[in-house]
Amino acid sequence: MAQYGSRLIVPIDVKKKPWEQKLPLHNRWHPDIPPVAEVKVGETFRVEMVDFSGGGITQDYTAEDIKHAEQSIISICSCSSTFNSFMAPSTPRLVVPIDLTKKPWEQKFPLHNRWHPQLPHVAEVKAGELFRVEMTDWTGGAIKDDDSAVDVKSIDLSAVHYLSGPIRVVDEDGTPAKPGDLLVVEILNLGPLPGDEWGYTATFDRENGGGFLTDHFPCATKAIWYFEGIYAYSPHIPGVRFPGLTHPGIIGTAPSLELLNIWNERERELEENGLQTLKLCEVLHSRPLANLPTTRGCVLGKIEKGTPEWEKIAREAARTIPGRENGGNCDIKNLSRGSKIYLPVFVDGANFSTGDMHFSQGDGEVSFCGAIEMSGFLELKCDIIRGGMKEYLTPMGPTPLHVNPIFEIGPVEPRFSEWLVFEGISVDESGRQHYLDASVAYKRAVLNAIDYLSKFGYSKEQVYLLLSCCPCEGRISGIVDSPNACATLAIPTAIFDQDIRPKNNKVPVGPRLVRKPDVLKCTYDGNLPITKNPSTST
Repeated sequence: MAQYGSRLIVPIDVKKKPWEQKLPLHNRWHPDIPPVAEVKVGETFRVEMVDFSGGGITQDYTAEDIKHAEQSIISICSCSSTFNSFMAPSTPRLVVPIDLTKKPWEQKFPLHNRWHPQLPHVAEVKAGELFRVEMTDWTGGAIKDDDSAVDVKSIDLSAVHYLSGPIRVVDEDGTPAKPGDLLVVEILNLGPLPGDEWGYTATFDRENGGGFLTDHFPCATKAIWYFEGIYAYSPHIPGVRFPGLTHPGIIGTAPSLELLNIWNERERELEENGLQTLKLCEVLHSRPLANLPTTRGCVLGKIEKGTPEWEKIAREAARTIPGRENGGNCDIKNLSRGSKIYLPVFVDGANFSTGDMHFSQGDGEVSFCGAIEMSGFLELKCDIIRGGMKEYLTPMGPTPLHVNPIFEIGPVEPRFSEWLVFEGISVDESGRQHYLDASVAYKRAVLNAIDYLSKFGYSKEQVYLLLSCCPCEGRISGIVDSPNACATLAIPTAIFDQDIRPKNNKVPVGPRLVRKPDVLKCTYDGNLPITKNPSTST
């Protein structure tokens, strides 16, 4: 595979003068200045730099350094036109470090993969404090950068997601966030962990997790992505390159015991009676209706496995699979730099946790393991709105706990001006009518897009994974016009190296459109029926 990450060719030690650097800097242009490094065409490399004054302008609360700055040393190259802030130092405090050579339960601050009010916090931060949280990918490193999808096929899904935290939040006086407050979490910065700049998209085997289109795509598949700054490309899906809208898939607070019981009771009711009461298309029932508490694969942070406390909590703790009242696994792709999340607080200190970092994701994350999953970091700042739940959140249920978070989208995201939009209605592949079913309508939209793009040289597996992780936009366009709900999927055309729009002449054919190699794939060895649509192209 291609090597990921950037080669550091010009390091900077900010404690040293420009002429004391390992690779000395310069502040003049001249043809005889010797090179300090060499790069090859196409190589990703990293250059560090001092500010334009070479460190002459300081963080002191005075302008004397500017007054007496020597113009003769400006500008220092490689230099930036940025300047140091005169405010307090802004380096985030690292509160949850990650060692990628260790298992989730071996970390200095052990990770957890369940929600429970009694999980002890691993760190504490004050409101207004900048802090950094690092995290593994959601599988805890189970999926590898290799030439096989066997790890996807055989993964133990009882063990996911691995979250960093819980983190206790207190105000400036040391008083913790209280039940009924709102916790404001602002995302200041985020990205992949340095030295681990790669990710993956996958579909699970139909007998082990499945996915939105598991009846059409029962095999475990995998595509590896490599990052070049803000861009991602995959050797398994050639001819596509796009900027990522990086975000955490999971961000949430700990539930109270009362809320935890509400979750477990309603999800158990669904698991036991859902097949008899729900009217959704049957193929969506091929996955578990709910993921109930289980001790299998359970990791509870600081609580030691095998103790009576661990046994009790493991039987009660909620799985992290769905989003709920506490936020959790909402997979909102636009929660990137500059976003704010207003989370309800249910326990003292809020016990905030996060994980499941995504380099990029399409609306719906349709393949289930469907974003570009990666390890990563968040740099955050929290605030507390006292009594904010009652003030701003109206319960949509029988108790004051039936509330949901509010989100502010950040100002930084990729810009696309041209889109190709696919429509779906609530009529399934057998031709059966469903009543205002947005899930069936969105499934039809995704299937229409997959079949269309496969005309341009891609395998359907390649397109399925692509639509799960590229920055496509899903919409419920109509939910009132009986009997058909209408859903749409908009794909930015600029991510392709060819024009994918319909034209008067036929779809071009030829070797250049054969997208090889294909995604990594396993065989499907199960016995569940597979949906075949005789009208689609081969």
